[in-house]
Amino acid sequence: MKFLLLLCLSINLGAQLRKPVLLELFTAEGCASCPPADELISAVDQLQPIPNADLIVLSEHVTYWDHSSKDRFATTALNNRQLGYSQLLKLESVYTPQLIIDGKYECIGGNGPEAKRLILEALKQNKPLLELNANRVNGKIKTNISFFGLNGATVLVAIAEDYAETKITKGENAGKTLKHTAVVRALHTIGTAEGLRYDHTVELPMPTISSNFRVVAFVQDSKTGHILAAAQVKL
Repeated sequence: MKFLLLLCLSINLGAQLRKPVLLELFTAEGCASCPPADELISAVDQLQPIPNADLIVLSEHVTYWDHSSKDRFATTALNNRQLGYSQLLKLESVYTPQLIIDGKYECIGGNGPEAKRLILEALKQNKPLLELNANRVNGKIKTNISFFGLNGATVLVAIAEDYAETKITKGENAGKTLKHTAVVRALHTIGTAEGLRYDHTVELPMPTISSNFRVVAFVQDSKTGHILAAAQVKL
């Protein structure tokens, strides 16, 4: 019994030592360069290849490739999110596949070595612990988010489908079956952090999802776009 208690304690301490890094992949099913980036994100999610890092991934599909092939996951809200990053990072334009790391760094989505380098940079940033609990309740998703400090920052929650695939019939990826990980189906702005401790419970509508899903909560600096805290729960 003592051994089991020590083992549980060591596992919990190990989980706490893993620092979250949020990876947002802007992608599209009509983009011929995107499948390798989708595969990279899937591998990162499954293998968690960087020690002491909790790599939280989100695939955010944009609509401006819909002229090639209509992307059923793409939304204008995610277009606007990517455009916001482009302005904050002082980029000339948006593109796919683009990987945004902790809201602070960006690179081509399929460039594994550069992504690793930037993740290691992101790990140097201290982040407060964000505690997230999420459950299905009466057809909705009930979430509780709590953390200390970070006054003035924006609190967001993404609901993402764990796995999805699409058989593409036209456009640059015609004939391929594309596989996606952590596809954002809804992104909610919950509010603004105020006071010493933020502790908020909210019920969110359940989007139409064909597989398991995850809830990702994160706190974002409203001026710089930097991710200040993050956590996820898989349901």
